[in-house]
Amino acid sequence: MTTSFVQPGRVLDYANGGTAQVSGAVVVAGTLVGVCLAAIAANVTGSVQICGVFNLPKKAGDTPAQGAAVYWDATNGYITTTAGGNTLAGKAFVAAASGDANVAVLLNGTPG
Repeated sequence: MTTSFVQPGRVLDYANGGTAQVSGAVVVAGTLVGVCLAAIAANVTGSVQICGVFNLPKKAGDTPAQGAAVYWDATNGYITTTAGGNTLAGKAFVAAASGDANVAVLLNGTPG
């Protein structure tokens, strides 16, 4: 294997800021959206998965079609179909209805 290889890229070391994160919390690292694999204390580095499919909270009323781009609204803590002011999270893995609390999202990170 080449000496320039670092890792497959499925999980990254996330330098958490001043707010503790629970396991399963969604975080944004630049333009990547990931899910904490375990709790990460404030000002500590922890593991965040940036690819794969996760059930994430969805904005009430949004109805993303399967394969539609979805975005993380960090202010409100949910997935939305609204791009403006939000970070691309990935694609809806399955369609979600207006009343669904969650949507399965294929995260936008590289699968490695």
